[in-house]
Amino acid sequence: MTDHTTNEHSDWQAKQYVMFENERTRPVRDLLAAVPLDGARLAVDIGCGPGNSTEVLAARVPGATVSGIDSSADMIAAARARLPQFRFDIGDVSTWDARGPYDVILANAVLQWVPDHERLFPALVAKLATGGSLAVQMPVNLDEPAHRLLREIAVDGPWAPKLKGVERTMRHDANWYYALLKPLCARVDVWRTVYHHPLAGADAVVEWFKGSALRPFLAALDDAERSAFLQRYRDEIAKAYPALGDGTVLLPFPRLFIVATRGER
Repeated sequence: MTDHTTNEHSDWQAKQYVMFENERTRPVRDLLAAVPLDGARLAVDIGCGPGNSTEVLAARVPGATVSGIDSSADMIAAARARLPQFRFDIGDVSTWDARGPYDVILANAVLQWVPDHERLFPALVAKLATGGSLAVQMPVNLDEPAHRLLREIAVDGPWAPKLKGVERTMRHDANWYYALLKPLCARVDVWRTVYHHPLAGADAVVEWFKGSALRPFLAALDDAERSAFLQRYRDEIAKAYPALGDGTVLLPFPRLFIVATRGER
């Protein structure tokens, strides 16, 4: 969810995010299908967003105590309204100090926003019970046209000084995460999937990214700059993602999945 946890991105709007809820929720279903969940009693969704990923988690661990955290008050309000039976708290993943031990820690489309993975991932594994799993899904689309265009437009316009350093730049591959986690875990499963989401033209592609990657860029601009930036981005998106005959754009979206299961303490 959920793409959002640091304070820098804490003003994300749940309504915008869930415009494409079915598409955004499919990866967490695929992720949790690979997690060993037998006997899970305590589960948490970190970066829970509006609760769509928490809902999937809860369905997979019936009878478990389930909770969620997110840095966005708007997202937490949406999650509480959606799933009033579970506890949701405002919190920053990078400083989250709950001890657990958890049978499942779910991080769906959130850790790409959080720095220092070399420290963060081992810290999350340390909160697992024996046999517990850290289940992570992250977009790995920084080299896709939608992100490349964001970076190019950001440095080529009157808004350039405001947008310096806004882009997300952290990149680690599957080998890096496996090497980091395997010494700490009994089993580490890593895979990559490219989804092709059918969207209703270039405008829909822009709306998709307004709920995720565009947010920090737009937040730094005033109304006039924001409008000009979006128009230029929309024009470039239309060129980069040509529509099919019926007007549909298939948006390629690569994602990295990690299930790290802890052995005996």
